[in-house]
Amino acid sequence: MKTQTMTAYDMRRYTARVVIYVLLAIFSLFFLVPIYLVVVTSLKDPATINLATAWNLPERPFWESYAQVFQAFGGRIQNSVFLVFWATLFSSVLGSVNGYVLSKWRIPGEKIFFPLIIFGMFIPYQAILIPLFEFMRDINLYGGLPGLILIHTVYGLPITTLIFRNFYVDIPDEMLESAAIDGAGFFGIYTRIVFPLSLPGFVVVIIWQFTQIWNEFLFAVTMTDNNSQPITVGLAQLAGGEAVRWNLPMAGAIVAALPPLLVYILLGRYFIRGLLAGSIKG
Repeated sequence: MKTQTMTAYDMRRYTARVVIYVLLAIFSLFFLVPIYLVVVTSLKDPATINLATAWNLPERPFWESYAQVFQAFGGRIQNSVFLVFWATLFSSVLGSVNGYVLSKWRIPGEKIFFPLIIFGMFIPYQAILIPLFEFMRDINLYGGLPGLILIHTVYGLPITTLIFRNFYVDIPDEMLESAAIDGAGFFGIYTRIVFPLSLPGFVVVIIWQFTQIWNEFLFAVTMTDNNSQPITVGLAQLAGGEAVRWNLPMAGAIVAALPPLLVYILLGRYFIRGLLAGSIKG
């Protein structure tokens, strides 16, 4: 009788698992269908693109679409790389220092500063667009990549500070107190103890900031001139006009999506680990 009960239980468990996997496979197909259409359309000759054959594979891959995208927007891809590198670097390092101060140092007004910093995450871009435009123009940084780097650095500080602050809470205070007794100062403790332990936090912040900055459009289109615009602005321009050659926007979409996709593929497992670090105490 006990064996039959266990067998029935196992069967219910097996059936539930099969149902879950079937549902996951169906949901995965829904997500993959648009990707399939984007890839297939990007490899088709413009003359063969129509609704009747939208799902068909190309008879011959039309690689000229990618060549045209790189030829037209090679400079904007370089702008995106330059922007993402420096904005991610600055926001990560400054967020790390902020998190270190707010988690391990007692400063006057810390209970006020931290909520105010976090509040910055909830301010929509549109709400500060006009005063930001005026401010960037007044300090002569409007229109170029340095100004856009500054914007993304400042706007990234709330989330980077929060992530690092939660991560640094797990570092034992006794370790830092021992370093202070040995004569290490603020930056000595940070560079010799805190920073070397920060790799999981930096992985999370770098992936997050890289993705957000690379995909951002509103600041890119309003705060830069034509020579400093990143790839997202160029991608939007590819789809403009009445007669759109759909192979080019699709090829451009793939080119623009590949860098963050590769970052997630290579560092995704470290991203999850880093997010969980400090989740209990933070």
